[in-house]
Amino acid sequence: MKALPRAAILAAMRIPDKRAIIEPRALVREMAALDPAAGRGAALACLRRALDAGRAEIRRRFDGGADGPAGAAGLAWLMDRLLSILFDHAAGRVFPEPNPTAADRLALVAVGGYGRGELAPFSDIDLLFLTPYKITPRGEQIVEYMLYVLWDLGLATGHAARSIDETLARARGDVTIRTALLEARYVYGDQALHLELRQRFGRELASGARAFVAAKLEERDARHRRMGDSRYVVEPNLKDGKGGLRDLHTLLWIARTHYRAADMRDLAARGVLTEAEFRMFRRAHRFLWTVRFRLHYLAGRAEERLTFDTQIRAAEALDYTDRAGSLDVERFMKHYYLVAKTVGDLTRIFCAAIEAEQARRRLFRFPGLSLLRREIDGFVIDHGRVGVARDDAFERAPIDMLRLFHVAQARALDVHPRALMLITRNLGRIDARLRADPRANRLFMDMLVSDNDPETTLRRLNEAGVLGRFVPPFRRVVAQTQHDMYHVYTVDEHTIFAMGVLSRIEKGALADELPLATGIVHEVLSRRALYLALFLHDIGKGRGGDHSEIGARIARKLAPRLGCTAEETETVVWLVKYHLLFSSTAFNRDISDPRTVENFIAVVRSPQRLRLLLTLTVADIRAVGPNVWNGWKGELLRGLYYRAEAAMTGGDALADRARRIDAARAALRDALADWPPAEVERFLDRAYPAHLLSFDTEALARHAALARRGDAAAAPLAVETRIDAFRAVTEVIVYAPDHPGLFAGIAGAMTACGAGIVEARVFTTRDGMALDTFHVQDAKGRAVEGAERLARLSATVEKTLARDFKPQIDLARRERASRASRMSVFKVQPRVLIDNRASAEHTVIELNARDRAGLLFDVARALNELRLSVSGARVATYGESAVDVFYVKDSFGMKATDPRRIDEIRTTLLAAAPGGSAAGAAAAAAG
Repeated sequence: MKALPRAAILAAMRIPDKRAIIEPRALVREMAALDPAAGRGAALACLRRALDAGRAEIRRRFDGGADGPAGAAGLAWLMDRLLSILFDHAAGRVFPEPNPTAADRLALVAVGGYGRGELAPFSDIDLLFLTPYKITPRGEQIVEYMLYVLWDLGLATGHAARSIDETLARARGDVTIRTALLEARYVYGDQALHLELRQRFGRELASGARAFVAAKLEERDARHRRMGDSRYVVEPNLKDGKGGLRDLHTLLWIARTHYRAADMRDLAARGVLTEAEFRMFRRAHRFLWTVRFRLHYLAGRAEERLTFDTQIRAAEALDYTDRAGSLDVERFMKHYYLVAKTVGDLTRIFCAAIEAEQARRRLFRFPGLSLLRREIDGFVIDHGRVGVARDDAFERAPIDMLRLFHVAQARALDVHPRALMLITRNLGRIDARLRADPRANRLFMDMLVSDNDPETTLRRLNEAGVLGRFVPPFRRVVAQTQHDMYHVYTVDEHTIFAMGVLSRIEKGALADELPLATGIVHEVLSRRALYLALFLHDIGKGRGGDHSEIGARIARKLAPRLGCTAEETETVVWLVKYHLLFSSTAFNRDISDPRTVENFIAVVRSPQRLRLLLTLTVADIRAVGPNVWNGWKGELLRGLYYRAEAAMTGGDALADRARRIDAARAALRDALADWPPAEVERFLDRAYPAHLLSFDTEALARHAALARRGDAAAAPLAVETRIDAFRAVTEVIVYAPDHPGLFAGIAGAMTACGAGIVEARVFTTRDGMALDTFHVQDAKGRAVEGAERLARLSATVEKTLARDFKPQIDLARRERASRASRMSVFKVQPRVLIDNRASAEHTVIELNARDRAGLLFDVARALNELRLSVSGARVATYGESAVDVFYVKDSFGMKATDPRRIDEIRTTLLAAAPGGSAAGAAAAAAG
């Protein structure tokens, strides 16, 4: 076996005890003892034993604490030795040639990631079989033999067999091939061929360096767009996602092309990167490779995506632990996002250095180009980007790090990448003295509340690291994740996105989608307080405890520093503390119940705070993620707003109940003027006052018509569906004889049809007929549509009530199928809250649990077994979490108040929920 080149020997020396991975001499002796005529099987067996043993040793080292780069180098060393021995065996013993010609020369070259000397456990192996001319028949035999052995070993092998001329010709016209050749590494065979390729590659393709750099950056941008164009996606791709390994590789490719650098350490030696930045690169590289190794081992295949389930398993395998306020998986993903941000910082620094170098060359050749630069407010405007004239600008005046963004925002300009690089290197100068400077705080507040796109400016400040340095509590939520299926963005990204939503509301850009918020935002008196409160609303997350309370304490300290008056500070603190009040009341309580509105306005107190809270709530929900906001949520918020406003201003909500009932009766008589008066009066006599007060006249007219149609049938049963496009719900009205279990049966039927109930209003007429209204949506939060689907929905409800369909059988099948779903990886501790103060006439039961097919049906059946009648229900889902609220009475029409009865209800409902148990019931009761 030929001696290894010096570079390969040095690389091997960095692998500790490499012969424990593979002992080349022993394998050579074993292969030499084989009969060449025996076929591939014997050679395959030898190589498989060596491959399996080497992989097992590398896995053992990794599980014992070795990092990803060490494992990647170890696998590359293993593959080098196997390929070299296989090459020798094929060329020297299977297809021997005593007097090979010059045309028979053949070199085995590693390209791609393998060329870098990095292999993940299930990576492809990219090989170039290099020849001086067109490959000879013997060369084809050697290549074919080797490839069949590699495939039989189960190795995914990318390969090409080309001459030097053909390789270079292809590289000129294909950026991907040129990139692969940048990392070409000699493995075995005719080393002179590889050397010739390297020399000619350097000479013949050097002139295209600038075009190559531009192409790689464009390729990177296209890849980012394809992968979601954010490093904060909830299930990031470790390799190809923004801030992933491919971005680090792009920096390396550009370094080798533009600077002719062997590796990133060379750039530190040349001053392109500082030593600290080089260490950042090395840490990011080590972390990403370590996580990639773990991903491959967990999946048992080449898996590059951090899915929800692998996030949990990877966090545990990488020894992350829970801390106060953060799960182990949340800490792991925060680390990942911070590393991804570091990769972005390095990319910006790198590109700034290249651009600055190219600009110096242009100015040297064409001095007149300096006329394209001008100055504004002490900053240089260079090709439409704000920069600084001196590299020590931020050392001399740290406040200019804020002023730079202020000028860029005011002038609607971008920030020069070199200025961003200098900011990154001077972040330590944003200290307590600067944070206490009133001028700096004015600049920050001006940017926060600016009419000119505060979202973009805040994102730039955050990307540059300025935001977390100037507002230290914000630094705690940078890259802070919430491991659930509801929150799409990290806390900092969500906050910045919400600021953009608020700005667009104020400009009227979302008037069609958010009409109420658009209408009242200009009636808000404390505009600065609204913007600051939204900026701070989630700043208490990740610290343990109630993030609203923690955020309010942070706001009380921070707002005066930022220049808020005492009145503004109180408003900010109140908004942060109660920023979930509006949504929790509207989504989880019956807003037609006067007690709900009374409890709500007892906290809000003033119309001005009502406007502020509504606007903040809308911006917050709208920024959670795609498809979270819908018309139904908007309608619930609007309903609560109008009722609370009326109550505060002495409107209809405080009017005499009897007068309101009389008005509802009169309006319905007018709406049914074409009916025989006796039929109208019969319906009014059957309806309880609470029913008449809970719906508008149009809805009551539909109820009356449905009851009339049902009474005319032989068996009094009728179902009607109506699509409410504005609220994004389908209304389903059911008229049937009331009986225990009716609500559970209807819930099961709808779930079996894929319709999720978001609200139910259950009423019984004086003569024992149920007239129940359900609002349902599909799995994507939209109205259930389509004539065939609506007909199936109605038919399934009718079959269920006629005992011709048993939803529990269908739902049991769905539950089994859903156990392997993405949602099943999340653990939600079930909790039951029982409140006798939220309603004057009902006990309010709130169940929090992991959502699943049939949950509402199971809970409704449990309520029936408890002899509780459901008068109303509100159902909300937040990703994998369900919050189901029921307004119930006992069999005597009273509240459930006995402590033993309450314990029984809690225990029974916890058992019906996922993970429910007696132990869980005790824990919930104690909580």
